[in-house]
Amino acid sequence: MKARVKWVEQASFLGETEGSHAVLMDGAPTVGGRNLGPRPMEMVLLGAGGCTSSDVISILKKSRQAVSDCYVELDAERAEADPKVFTKIHMHFVVTGKDIKPEVVERAIKLSAEKYCSASIMLGKTAAITHDFEVIQL
Repeated sequence: MKARVKWVEQASFLGETEGSHAVLMDGAPTVGGRNLGPRPMEMVLLGAGGCTSSDVISILKKSRQAVSDCYVELDAERAEADPKVFTKIHMHFVVTGKDIKPEVVERAIKLSAEKYCSASIMLGKTAAITHDFEVIQL
């Protein structure tokens, strides 16, 4: 995997993937940014959320669950001193569908957390990561 991050101006950077996708990251006004895009650490948190959500959806589909919606809300804390790594991350999954089995959702989240999600497993080296979920039946 390769990526490129190019300084644009002030505290703005353009991240480009080898898959030809681009995202603008920007710093807070307090560090010279203009708040035009997510901060780099926000991107890290979003990456973990995207990685685990992808796993959960894949596992639920393979388990023949009729999922119509799924999202994860992430709440993270960072160290106060540099390096300001994540120290706690809580992931709250909300899965919507017809006849969704909570035990299957719980298993999918556990498999992602312990086996498949490279991003959250990597972040787990510095952060205590917890999970919970709710199922909304249609």
